[in-house]
Amino acid sequence: MNVHNFHDHSRVKTDNDYGLLLNEIQLLLSEKRTSLSVMRTGIAVFVVPMTVFSVLIATSKYYDATKVLPLFVMIMAMNAALVMLAIYLVVRSLIKLHSLDILINKLKHKSKTIAELVA
Repeated sequence: MNVHNFHDHSRVKTDNDYGLLLNEIQLLLSEKRTSLSVMRTGIAVFVVPMTVFSVLIATSKYYDATKVLPLFVMIMAMNAALVMLAIYLVVRSLIKLHSLDILINKLKHKSKTIAELVA
């Protein structure tokens, strides 16, 4: 009987496999950083409508809302669109982060050395 038939194929066997596995994890971690950047952008986009609301409230004594109603409606529509965009970016990045974490955990189980490096 050949001993090679009993190898566990889920384990890393050579330095080449170790290097490939390390490169895969580095790629996933870079995608994770990108997702975090998208989330940061979504949060920043969400702040813009809040700032506009604050300015409108702070300056409300200087204008009559009924006279500027068309402009007010347009600003509110743009703010609503920005809030929707922010929610989309944050939710999309959270979903992506979760799926990347699952993939990284699967790769960590293939090598004890990699599991120690990637906490």
